[in-house]
Amino acid sequence: MGTSLFTGFTRLCKGLAVVLVGGHIILQILPSSVDYLALIPARTIPFAWNLITAGYVEQSVHQVMINAIGLLFIGKLLEPIWGTREFLKFIFVVNFLTSLCVFVTAISLYYITMQENYLYMPISGFHGVLSGFLVGIKQIIPDQELSLLKIKAKWLPSLSVLLSVVVSFFTEEPAKYLPTLIFGTYMSWIYLRYLQKNPETKHRGDPSDEFAFSTFFPEFLRPVIDPIASIFHRMLCGRTATSDEARGYTLGGAPLPGSHPVEASRRRERGARALEERLAADMLATGGKEEESKKDAVENV
Repeated sequence: MGTSLFTGFTRLCKGLAVVLVGGHIILQILPSSVDYLALIPARTIPFAWNLITAGYVEQSVHQVMINAIGLLFIGKLLEPIWGTREFLKFIFVVNFLTSLCVFVTAISLYYITMQENYLYMPISGFHGVLSGFLVGIKQIIPDQELSLLKIKAKWLPSLSVLLSVVVSFFTEEPAKYLPTLIFGTYMSWIYLRYLQKNPETKHRGDPSDEFAFSTFFPEFLRPVIDPIASIFHRMLCGRTATSDEARGYTLGGAPLPGSHPVEASRRRERGARALEERLAADMLATGGKEEESKKDAVENV
């Protein structure tokens, strides 16, 4: 089982991992390239491409190692379920929206504090998308217990954000990574909740109560979070909900097939089944390798 843990990585994930490593190498060879590839709010207006490139440029060795390993292992689970095209679309959309939110936040912090470091601080890294992957795991296999951590998968995004906030009190310049991680988590939820297209039903999003925004918080906080979340829901998605009803997504107050939360539960069942199949395949692959090694040993004897 140990050897199978390091196999089965998808071609797309391996390619993106090479991009992360390559981007870090470029920064080491040409340090000045950080001014053009990383997100520097004061230079984003002429160099707008850094809203995209910043997510694929790692400035430190430990950063590139953590993000590349996370991409390989989590991508091995998510990509077969979503499909390669949807997986790549998720990465692109979440990365761009996260960078855009970080840019707006940095400009706002400058006008609030008048500190220029918010304008010229180079911000980059894949950790925004990586935090979004955790939201994807929460959606697909929320009740899957992680044997190593002894917690359910649905709490991974919340714990990641909480841990990052705690760590930010003990590190210098937390603005370099904390907004990216927080917005990566939120933007990925927005995408999966309202925008991701279901290839089977042709409808978008996951309307289930189990994937509501308040589920990222402990049970006792949900009565407070739900009213606030409903306000933002009406602000951001009220027009979309109206257009959905106009298209006939509801009939006499009852959702049509595919738009009901039951479809979301089916999606989670498919995710759990895909996880079980992958684990079974890994075990079979490991068993086959052990049998081959035994045969080789017998022949050598």
